[in-house]
Amino acid sequence: MSLLGLDIGISGCKAVAFSPAGGMLAQSYREYPLYQPQPGWLELNPAEVWAAVKTVICEVTAALAQMAIEPVQALGISTHGESVVPLDEQGRPLCGFITSIDTRASQQAHWWAEQLGRERIFAITGMPLHPMYTVNKLMWLREYDPATFRAAQRFVCMADFIFTRLGLPPTMDYSLAGRTMAFDVSSLTWSAEILALAHLDERQLSRTAPAGTVVGEIAPDVARELGLARGAVAVTGGHDQPSGGLGCGAIAEGIVMDSTGTVECLGVASPKLTLDRSLLDSNLPIAAHTVPGMYFVLGWSSAGGALLRWFRDNFGEAEREEAARTGQSVYDLILAQAAPGPSPVLIQPHFVGSGTPQMDPASKGAILGLDLSTTRAQIIKGILDGVTYEVKLSMDAMEAAGIAVHELRAFGGGSRSKLWLQTKADILGKRVVAMDVTEAPCLGVAIQAGVATGVFPSVTAGVAQMLRPGHPFEPDMTMHARYLERMALFEQIYPALKELNHQM
Repeated sequence: MSLLGLDIGISGCKAVAFSPAGGMLAQSYREYPLYQPQPGWLELNPAEVWAAVKTVICEVTAALAQMAIEPVQALGISTHGESVVPLDEQGRPLCGFITSIDTRASQQAHWWAEQLGRERIFAITGMPLHPMYTVNKLMWLREYDPATFRAAQRFVCMADFIFTRLGLPPTMDYSLAGRTMAFDVSSLTWSAEILALAHLDERQLSRTAPAGTVVGEIAPDVARELGLARGAVAVTGGHDQPSGGLGCGAIAEGIVMDSTGTVECLGVASPKLTLDRSLLDSNLPIAAHTVPGMYFVLGWSSAGGALLRWFRDNFGEAEREEAARTGQSVYDLILAQAAPGPSPVLIQPHFVGSGTPQMDPASKGAILGLDLSTTRAQIIKGILDGVTYEVKLSMDAMEAAGIAVHELRAFGGGSRSKLWLQTKADILGKRVVAMDVTEAPCLGVAIQAGVATGVFPSVTAGVAQMLRPGHPFEPDMTMHARYLERMALFEQIYPALKELNHQM
């Protein structure tokens, strides 16, 4: 038999079928466009996302059929957080998905700071106040697009939207619900206090359930169209970061998930809910993990792979043409040109605002240290360095808050680059392990699907059965010292440019 993991990101979606022994049987990926109708607005077309999801599932199930492997009986879903779309009475989207990296709701975040205060919001939700969260986007929609808001029968995030397309009730797990800033992280229920202040009706939100809950049998006609087994079930997976944490084995203290996708994220499991000042001051959110009884602390750089994609789209025409001609990865072609060692170019990677610990949506990107001798190779390496420097700020904040960091487990597109992995090890001063399965969120939700359908007796048993050892990259401590000298300059960029950035 096989288990299907589906991961839906901001820039694309992937489906991966696994055997219960952890072998990857088939996979498929599709990109979809991200639209920017106005500065700061970043949207996805729901129809395009669903079309891509159907395509990747169909390609995987067709590959399984060719290999004479029985059809998929269970699938789990991992998605990025915060993005939201209103649906009408027939379940049709009324506009595009307002994505997680959309910054239009800054005014609503300021309102919360004045009305309730960031300390109280963190105490309820575990989320440091920020415009990205779903509740702010819905408040913006009510104020600036009241006709669409009034016409909405329901508001759904990405996972619950996909469940509706599978013919199932809209459902999200606790880890994804936590990313709305409307979920009580202590009671694991929608927060009556937050919803009352936001004037939102809980009946318009999806039901919540633990990760690994069977939502139901996929509608027969949909299962037929997708090539799934009759009676196949869909299972709550989780927010993509803790799903990836599960899929790379970051379920014990000191083991850190390192995900390089559109966003670069660090995440670490915690056996207890810690809602103290040290996490709040560092803007490190804590939410339910996809592992029962565990919580997940998250830090990130808002532009990880997205920064390389920006470089590809604007300056990588030759590499795009060569990739199309030879079948090589365009990113491999670009990164092969990177200069060795710490780049003399310093890049503040705030192309969609900053991640943790600053959490400043108004911050802008910056490229410093340019002169007539600056090379393309130095700029490419500066991208890798800048993203990793910002990641180190989050890692340092975690350690300052008493969270152990011993080893990073790397997955995602960036984990295919030996250069980037060694750069991370050298800058962070930690062992970085490239996981054998780079699509850890897909593996994580496939494990959840296996637990929900009785293939595995528990999540830990599923991890033990399916996880493969990775390749370690050890830090060069001499190089680490050189990088720290550059990082000391990097840390001065944000405060020096903050006021100018806010005026631009």
